[in-house]
Amino acid sequence: MSAFAFVFPGQGSQSVGMLDAWGDHPAVKEALQEASDAMGEDLGALIQNGPKEALGLTTNTQPVMLVSAVAAYRAWLAEGGAKPAVLAGHSLGEYSALVASGVLTLAQAAPLVRFRAAAMQDAVAVGAGAMAAVLGMEATKVIEGCAQAQATFPAGSGEVVEAVNFNDPGQTVIAGSKAAVEKACEVLKAMGAKRALNLPVSAPFHSSLMKPAAEKLKEKLASTTFAAPQIPVVNNIDVTVEIDADRIRDALYRQAFGPVRWVECVQAIKAKGITNVVECGPGKVLAGMVKRIDADMTGLPLFDPASLAEVKGALA
Repeated sequence: MSAFAFVFPGQGSQSVGMLDAWGDHPAVKEALQEASDAMGEDLGALIQNGPKEALGLTTNTQPVMLVSAVAAYRAWLAEGGAKPAVLAGHSLGEYSALVASGVLTLAQAAPLVRFRAAAMQDAVAVGAGAMAAVLGMEATKVIEGCAQAQATFPAGSGEVVEAVNFNDPGQTVIAGSKAAVEKACEVLKAMGAKRALNLPVSAPFHSSLMKPAAEKLKEKLASTTFAAPQIPVVNNIDVTVEIDADRIRDALYRQAFGPVRWVECVQAIKAKGITNVVECGPGKVLAGMVKRIDADMTGLPLFDPASLAEVKGALA
């Protein structure tokens, strides 16, 4: 097998029954049990039965996406898959990457991401914040448009809008206060963006409005034991690989209120001579982004036994 990377998805890829295709796969059952025991609730039942609204609550979405991604990774290893040369995760997915790397156990990470989710939800009242995906516009122009939109509000108004997810060359997500995001969508469309779509989320993730949540998370991270990574993890906030536990903690703290530099993360993987990137976990969002970021790279989704077999064949 030639060298390859594994990347892990964040919020938005969840769906009711997303682990059904694995059946009674021992590695998947084990991951669900470990996370459920740590959380004190049956995550498997929540994933299997939903309802969709419950799965979409941030405090549920973050742990179920984590366990689903880790379960797929463990299934890959159990089926004889080789370890990847490098790891990364989109937003919340970085925690899945850290579990795969051995920095955190799943039992540590599941309650940690729920704490993160609750802190994020508490930081901004539901309905007060917003996020939108801007399509068909370069990131530099999106940043410029956000600045123009924010300048229309008085200083000290509390209205904020920022570029927070640099997903691919034609897709940047913005976040902030509801009025400022709406204004930015108007400005960006006038500047030539193909579309500016409001996202169905409950908080303005990765914006500076998340700073209060990050401060709570910082305390929690300080009391969590981190092991040395067994596989390098490219982080979102600095696009670097950290080995020191305190530096990993600091990156996770800053990631909560800083942008996800996904385009650069994929480019950093390419710079290591790796062109095959496996998206491990529910959905195919990141696999599609890989190809749009660099046409010479291949994104391969791994979310069930059939796709696992396909990935094994592609990497053989």
